[in-house]
Amino acid sequence: MISVVLADDQVLVRAGFRALLDAQDDMAVVGEASDGAEALRLARQHQPQVILMDIRMPGMDGLEATRRITADRSLAAAKVVILTTFDLDEYVFEAIRSGASGFLVKDTEPDELLRAVRTVVDGGGLLSPRVTRRLIEEFSTRARDPGSLPDVERLTDREREVVALVGEGLNNEEIAERLFMSPATSKTHVSRAMIKLGVRDRAQLVVFAYEAGLVRPGWRI
Repeated sequence: MISVVLADDQVLVRAGFRALLDAQDDMAVVGEASDGAEALRLARQHQPQVILMDIRMPGMDGLEATRRITADRSLAAAKVVILTTFDLDEYVFEAIRSGASGFLVKDTEPDELLRAVRTVVDGGGLLSPRVTRRLIEEFSTRARDPGSLPDVERLTDREREVVALVGEGLNNEEIAERLFMSPATSKTHVSRAMIKLGVRDRAQLVVFAYEAGLVRPGWRI
């Protein structure tokens, strides 16, 4: 059973998400929070697998709550998915840097929300398809020259190629096809790169790929 904590200051939003999630055979909402401080408390109390986190909340906002949750070793298994009302929210970038596993706009389709919850539990990262292109464009403006980040030097040439393809949005099977390797080998390279870079999931790997200048819009390996 996938345990979920909802953090949003709007009661109706939480009620809608709860109704959808609790209707699934494999999901259960274990707590609701109206601000970041309460979200942090519930996360520590219930040890949920997923936290759906609004950014703009009174008191401690979702960004600070995300920082504290992802920095808490006792909550290492918890995955934070940012919920935003806006197609492009400036705080989303910082939230993903802080350890969020991805984000969705609040009016996303129900099936997409359910898929998102299952994806992060399985170790994947996600970005709302509606805003992925704009997110990539934003990251590209902040990208530095390849190799300018010290951590880049920890990667082998093959791992750099793989990280760049993760940045393009490819999954392990697609990376394997592009680089003429088995999906298992592709998965191994991704896992090793994540360990070397100290990132929690693929969402943070995407951030690293763009900030390191390993990939930019229009680039293809």
